Amino acid sequence: MSDPAGERRRSAAELAAVRVLLDRLGLTPEEVFKGAMPSREVPTFDEHIARVSQAVAAGTRRVYETYWRRIGDAWGNRRIDEPSSMEIRHFAESIKKDVVIRRNSRGGRSAVEHFISAMRCLYSYAVADGLIAAAENPAARVAKPRRLASTRRALSDNQLSAINKAAASTGNDPRLDAILLRLHEETACRRGGALALRREDLDIDGCLVQLHEKGETIRWQPISPTLARALLQHYEARGNGESGGQLLRYRNGLPITRRRYDYIWQRLGRVLPWVATQQVSTHWLRHTTLTWVERNFGYGIARAYAGHDGRSAAGTTTTYVKADVFEVAEALSALSGEEHPLVADSIASGRQRRPSRDPTEAATAPSWFDER
Repeated sequence: MSDPAGERRRSAAELAAVRVLLDRLGLTPEEVFKGAMPSREVPTFDEHIARVSQAVAAGTRRVYETYWRRIGDAWGNRRIDEPSSMEIRHFAESIKKDVVIRRNSRGGRSAVEHFISAMRCLYSYAVADGLIAAAENPAARVAKPRRLASTRRALSDNQLSAINKAAASTGNDPRLDAILLRLHEETACRRGGALALRREDLDIDGCLVQLHEKGETIRWQPISPTLARALLQHYEARGNGESGGQLLRYRNGLPITRRRYDYIWQRLGRVLPWVATQQVSTHWLRHTTLTWVERNFGYGIARAYAGHDGRSAAGTTTTYVKADVFEVAEALSALSGEEHPLVADSIASGRQRRPSRDPTEAATAPSWFDER
């Protein structure tokens, strides 16, 4: 007959012996089962953040470094395998309470989302390097707050016209600001794409700019002949003959930074109070252009115009509605009212011009382009 009580006593004794052995070896049960190195080799947050900062892209570092600094201040001497998911959640709530309240504040949700993303980035490298097991990743078990719908929207013709007039007639460098806004309105590029432009990215004959944007994406985007000439003249006047340097510059030849955008919108907010009230920003220009392209030329061309790669596209159908650079150039021609070289090449090669969404009407360019 079996002796359940005796078996339980033997099992308890064996477990006690195993615990004694692990204590002498300086290991934990988790480290034995996941095959990790002893706990003393797991880095601290200060050590790990320094390594990860060198491994990520510059844009990722810029977004996360504020949160990594907060993590280092609070947990710098702790090993990365010590905090629990609950501790990370408490940390996120403390960040939410400390957030600076601005007019466009959304209760600190964005700060919490970026903090959790910053933590997940750290732990993803720790998992990849075998410092912790994927199942032991505490940041993966902390949910991000639900993202609210964006308050950004497309601007009306009158609003965009007022913005362009104010930018071109006020400030300490209206010529620069007018060119900068037109670049965003024609290409729907992000701020990073404009700031990354070099002289080598400007194709004058083809009326194209090569955009380097987030996710390390690179694409050639059509621009109007007027903007192409203006960008070239701008660089020739301010580039100081520097090879490989940034295209957009101040009068003294120094390259512009993100601070120029802050200056532009703060100034426009003083001239046009509704700009400050609604917190209009450069990204609203992207919304405006892409909305117009989608309404007149359809989803596929708007998607290509935006530079979306489709990895997060909703549905397999998007594979079959991809647009090429010729169709993007055709939309740009309708928007700017200027014939683009790629459109002329497309017609010469026998490509049929794509009609606007309403086949009985041609796409009508917004009035604000007529006033340039």
